[in-house]
Order: sequence, then C-alpha cells, then structure tokens
Amino acid sequence: MDMRTKIAVALVIGAVGMLCGGSSLLASEDPVDACSLLTQARVSAVLGVSVGPGEYVNGDVPGNHPSHRLECRWGVPGEGSFGSKRVLLHMFGPIGKLTPAERFENAKKPVQGITKTPVSGVGDDAYYIESGLNTSLYVKKGSSVFQIIVFGFSAEQIKAMEKALGQEAAAKL
Repeated sequence: MDMRTKIAVALVIGAVGMLCGGSSLLASEDPVDACSLLTQARVSAVLGVSVGPGEYVNGDVPGNHPSHRLECRWGVPGEGSFGSKRVLLHMFGPIGKLTPAERFENAKKPVQGITKTPVSGVGDDAYYIESGLNTSLYVKKGSSVFQIIVFGFSAEQIKAMEKALGQEAAAKL
C-alpha cells in the first residue's frame, strides 16, 4: 500500500472506532462544572466559618478542557489543607465503560471496615460512606453523580453539613 492509502485506511478505522466504540468525543455533553454547584456564601453559612471562593483542584487555566473542572474546593483562606475546615465536591465522570450512575451503584456494595448508610432527601439517591479516614456523601441526581467531603469537624457535624450542601448542589442539577 502506498502512504496515502495507509493514511486513508487509518482515518476510516479511527472514525468507525469512535462511532461504534461510544467515544465520549462525539456523543457526550460537557461535564458539570463542580464550582457552579455551591456558592462561597452557602458553604460559609453551612460550615459556620468564612471560606474563600471555590477553586478547581486541577486549576482553571483558560483553555482547559471542562473535565478539569470536575473537582472544586472551598476552604478558609490562609489555612493549609491538613486539619483545616474545608469542602471538596467531586463530580463523577465515566471510567472506561462505566457511567457515573454505574460507578455510584458499584460504590454501594459492602466493603469490610467501611460503613455505608442511605440518606433520604438528597437527590434521587444518596448514601454516606464512613471509613477510618473520613465521611463522605455520594449523591445521584438523574445521570449526574457527585461526592461531597467536609473536613475539620466532628463526624456528626460533617454528616449534617454534607447533607445540607448535597441538597443545595443536587437542586442545581
């Protein structure tokens, strides 16, 4: 085969692969911007401390792909991350062939040493996951899934704060 034929075949194979393989490049919508789901004022009110504006964990450089906006954090200005009062909101994206909703369902499965507790009144479905490291709230609303983690408070305070913030974020989806 000559070079032009090889290039043409490669392009056709690539196009067919994208169409048949469920490529996210052709059929997906932009992911939800995590920082758009909560306001600085609301996070401050729920935590009872003044936090700064939401910041993208991976940065928000002009021209970044929207997938770089899947994680947002709000924290007390000037405090480091260890032991500080802060909130992290993480939007689930697909992993391989698993959709965010499938990942949500998979995370419900029992795991020794980790407590999973259903939560009512948040999105379409929600549950807490408690481990020795932290407590986090997983929320599904439609086809969107997100996780909220509050740091720097007691376990019971964290649950109440995560639920309040989860309700707020789910209402915007």
